[in-house]
Amino acid sequence: MANEKTVLITGASRGLGLALARGLAAHGWNLILTARNADALRDVRNELATRTHVAAIAGDVTDAAHRDALAVLARGHAGLDAVINNAGALGPSPQPVLLDYPLDVLRVVFEANVVAPLALLQAVRRELKPAARIVNITSDAAVNAYAGWGGYGSSKAAVEQLSAVLAAENPSLRVYWVDPGDMRTDMQQAAFPGEDISDRPLPEVRVPAFINLLDGDLPSGRYVAATLGPTAMVAA
Repeated sequence: MANEKTVLITGASRGLGLALARGLAAHGWNLILTARNADALRDVRNELATRTHVAAIAGDVTDAAHRDALAVLARGHAGLDAVINNAGALGPSPQPVLLDYPLDVLRVVFEANVVAPLALLQAVRRELKPAARIVNITSDAAVNAYAGWGGYGSSKAAVEQLSAVLAAENPSLRVYWVDPGDMRTDMQQAAFPGEDISDRPLPEVRVPAFINLLDGDLPSGRYVAATLGPTAMVAA
């Protein structure tokens, strides 16, 4: 029991979040899962409960009451070894140029992609174990000026700066901001409506990179999942 690890994953009912839940369950992690779709999350819980301990509570991480409920779950698990802030919002589909971007929607995107991840960490801060891993999902749109990606990309750029400062302020933690790359997910399809995205890898391909970060001792920083395979070097 003493060696068991617990991870909180947001956006865990589909895409990368679901792939990470499955991968970490296979590695013996206890799971606290959340997503907005209660039915889909229930299916995930039922699937993974045959492999490990799973606690799941549906809700929106932009809601303070839901974040508090997740903190209570974490407390019941004797703390968190990792938090994966995977939930997020793409914004309009197709993505509008900035001069046409609806500002009310931009606020929603920043609330989901920037404010909510930090707010969740604030809610569970007392449940974080020493040397806990914080994983914030970012994007290459955070560091490249892609036309039409100003709203989503700027929110991810904010996540990257937030993560870097969080790491500087909390040297005992490992804070990782990870670009998973293009993947065959619902969000990716929404970003490219009408396009064939079957050439993108499934999110399961990226899971070993995240396991390297969670089980290893790499320093805090920005990582690209495609460069972190099962044989990645681990810092001494």
